[in-house]
Amino acid sequence: MKNKIKSNRMNRREFLSTAMVGSAALAGTVLGFPVISKGSAAIELPSLPYASDSLEPYISSRTMSFHYGKHHRGYVNNINGFIKGTGLAEYSLEKIIKTSAGDASKVAVFNNAAQVWNHTFYWKSMKPNGGGTPTGLLAGEIASAFGNFENFKEEFATAAATQFASGWAWLVKDGTKLKVVKTGNADTPLVHEQTPLLTIDVWEHAYYLDYQNRRKAYIEAFLAHLVNWDFAAENFSRV
Repeated sequence: MKNKIKSNRMNRREFLSTAMVGSAALAGTVLGFPVISKGSAAIELPSLPYASDSLEPYISSRTMSFHYGKHHRGYVNNINGFIKGTGLAEYSLEKIIKTSAGDASKVAVFNNAAQVWNHTFYWKSMKPNGGGTPTGLLAGEIASAFGNFENFKEEFATAAATQFASGWAWLVKDGTKLKVVKTGNADTPLVHEQTPLLTIDVWEHAYYLDYQNRRKAYIEAFLAHLVNWDFAAENFSRV
């Protein structure tokens, strides 16, 4: 019986994996990510910024093995396949995303490229022993934009919880103001003239092995124990 349950869980993961649209490794000098130079042979899977078990007990190493090791890696493999032998192979990942956005003939390219960018940003949006509250200029901007930090948390959590089906919730700078936004599937603030500061992945593969259908519990754990305010502050200082 135990083996049967395990098999069923694996089948669900495999189903979710094949149901996803892919994405690619991050590029560009923005937001602290490595540059993939013009003419690169391939976009590479970036290393995690911490060990795969470092986010336990809130995100398990088993979840990381699927989410990073299979989903993220799959997006990287997909985008490399799509751009091989085309003019897009000469572009940075960010330029691929912006060039393919809204182009019906390049939907798969956009989905795969944006998903790797989003995932790389998500790993950096967390850290072991994270959570708590921001400090410095970012803390002041959050208080100004949302009234106080508790209001921000509530708005961010609501956006993440109410994103129907798959997607993301973000803290972004939009013009001169901070906002909480949500995007579906592979959509990203990069193509909406917004600067992302922080994100949470609410695709099922991000939390289902650990939380099953309890998305709100995953969101609460992210805010209380995982969010990397240093990363958000670093992004804020650049804009």
